[in-house]
Amino acid sequence: MRRALVVINPIAGKGRSRTMGACVDLAKSVLSGHGYEADVRITTAPQDSCRFSTEGAAANVDLVVAWGGDGTINGAASAIAGTNIPFAIVPGGSGNGLARDLRIPFNPAAALTIAATGTTRVIDAGELHGSLFFNVAGVGFDARIADRLARPGARRGLAGYIFATVGELRGYQPGRYSIDEVYDHDGKALVADITDRPALFVALANSRQYGSGAKIAPRALLDDGMMEIVIVEPQSGFSILRQVPAFFRGTLTEGPGLLMRSAASMEISCANPIHFHVDGEPRKGPERIALRTRRRILHVKVSG
Repeated sequence: MRRALVVINPIAGKGRSRTMGACVDLAKSVLSGHGYEADVRITTAPQDSCRFSTEGAAANVDLVVAWGGDGTINGAASAIAGTNIPFAIVPGGSGNGLARDLRIPFNPAAALTIAATGTTRVIDAGELHGSLFFNVAGVGFDARIADRLARPGARRGLAGYIFATVGELRGYQPGRYSIDEVYDHDGKALVADITDRPALFVALANSRQYGSGAKIAPRALLDDGMMEIVIVEPQSGFSILRQVPAFFRGTLTEGPGLLMRSAASMEISCANPIHFHVDGEPRKGPERIALRTRRRILHVKVSG
């Protein structure tokens, strides 16, 4: 019998602590029905998903399944990226951006069935200052929001994101960023034309959306060897609100206050240490950090 490691985050999204026994039973039942013996691990700390997945890879499991949000997925996927171990997602977070872009169903039984029987799609990852991301990374205000949402007891979901945004926006001072050393996936130099430019935030997108249906980078593809760079400049609250419908329709385009570029690699610099996030996990770097695209690095199970 093949072996599967299932990593479950009991507090992702609305949380599953009260129904954890049922989640464990469901994972074992669905996977065993398709020839897998499931080892189910429950996370108790943010680093557990990476640690469990690393242990699974060392034990030569045949499948790794992450049940949680983008942070749980990031940790588990980072540990097996670059291997041939298939990776599967059971959406259980607040936004579920990567799962949405991969069209993974939100019904756990259906997602587990895809984990066991689906086809494999090989996707890219971004690497920002040494940390992998599979959905979206961000610099500036985006990272401040991620840091706030990562705090214990933070309100989750779309309402939590809006609440955090309003709370941080009042006193936030936009940084000034420069982008250079920009190349495509063939190593061809690209024109960045971004020097000491003020930005509310800089989004670096492998997939199209943050989650909850909000699409920050409509042109992004998970397997094209490029990241989509979206730079939102300081602007009035009215200007931001005016773009919200396009944000959710997936029709954002470059215009006043909004720059869009594509790159496989680049350098981002600022006068101060750069706060950033990878798939919602906050990080802090020096005054200059590098973005790299890691091509075809993760084998993800999707619906056939």
